[in-house]
Amino acid sequence: MARRERVMRMSVEQPLWRALAGYRVLTMVYAIGFFTTAHSGFVRPWLAVAYYAVLFVWTLATLPKVSGAASCTKRFLAADLTIALTGILITPLADAPERVADGGPTLPSIWTAGSVLAFAIKGGWRWAAVASTLVAVANLIERGSPARDTVHNVILVWVASIAIGYVVEVARASERTLARALEIEAATRERERLARDIHDSVLQVLAMVQRRGAVIGGEAAELGRLAGEQEVALRTLVSGGLVPVSRVSEDAAEGALVRAVDEPEGTDTDGPVDLRALLTPYAGSLVNLAEPGAPVLLAPPAARELAAAVGAALDNVRKHVGADARAWILVEDEPGEVIVTVRDEGPGIPEGRLAEAEGEGRLGVALSIRGRLRDLGGTAELISVPGQGTEVELRTPKETGGTAARGKAADRE
Repeated sequence: MARRERVMRMSVEQPLWRALAGYRVLTMVYAIGFFTTAHSGFVRPWLAVAYYAVLFVWTLATLPKVSGAASCTKRFLAADLTIALTGILITPLADAPERVADGGPTLPSIWTAGSVLAFAIKGGWRWAAVASTLVAVANLIERGSPARDTVHNVILVWVASIAIGYVVEVARASERTLARALEIEAATRERERLARDIHDSVLQVLAMVQRRGAVIGGEAAELGRLAGEQEVALRTLVSGGLVPVSRVSEDAAEGALVRAVDEPEGTDTDGPVDLRALLTPYAGSLVNLAEPGAPVLLAPPAARELAAAVGAALDNVRKHVGADARAWILVEDEPGEVIVTVRDEGPGIPEGRLAEAEGEGRLGVALSIRGRLRDLGGTAELISVPGQGTEVELRTPKETGGTAARGKAADRE
């Protein structure tokens, strides 16, 4: 049984949540321990005891809330920050005024930073900025004046929380990008596996049916012809693979997150395209395509117009020679130009027939073939000998073809 690769869910921020849970417990123990050693200096120790009892129960009871982003809700964050702000604001009521004036620690002490860090990990640097600003205001109210040590601590918490929030946003963006890359890699490997299986089974069977049908003849020959057409179509689909989609950066943290955007058909790409990919759909059991092994690169407008001219030439073959007529397409990639030749095995075109058709208003060759190449800065030459078929030679320059086509498109707008 074939194995399929599956991208598992990752979480680069999960260690941060575990660290935050441990930080909250340790800082809670530190705040209570500090009060235990200095409770004799409090003017209302019972108020501090009541607050630390709430802080103790709240910290232990909410450990599951800080186990991940999903469980850490906005309501929890608001309640958690409220407990921290309340502890800061009631410090002057519980502690001695002299110690408050000297810059003594607040009741929650450094436990408050854990609440702010929860905002940073959950919502990024913007949430961290809001939470740390509220803590800064509460500290200034508690001291009554902006003392140097208070301002120093406020700025330290503010900068640290925003920096951590920013790092979390970038980490999330990188995680999504890595997951997307692994999904693409897994899909590519799966496609390659299917291509091997199809090549080893379906394509070989279709090729065999085509050969045997041609030998037997009769209705079997028609069945073989259809099998040959399906073999070419399936081989083209397998070799073409997945069409890449454009990706646009979309991340407030300037991270590596990308968003897949489907491009409508017919839109231009920034770089040149391979002419072979546009000519491959024309190949079949009756049309033989000979192409170079390397990509034949042209500007997108030039490649489309050249492929359309080839299609028009093949339409003429089917129309004037017959639906069962064979044709050959030869692609030559020269240093300065691309040459595509379309040849058939029909009776040829009588001398003067093209001029007569233009005079009658039938401009298929004049417009669909010669007109397209003329707009590209190239040429289209028809060579026909009665009884020996017709050959259409299409030439387009590599440099000026794309420029001429774009100029033509601009004139139409």
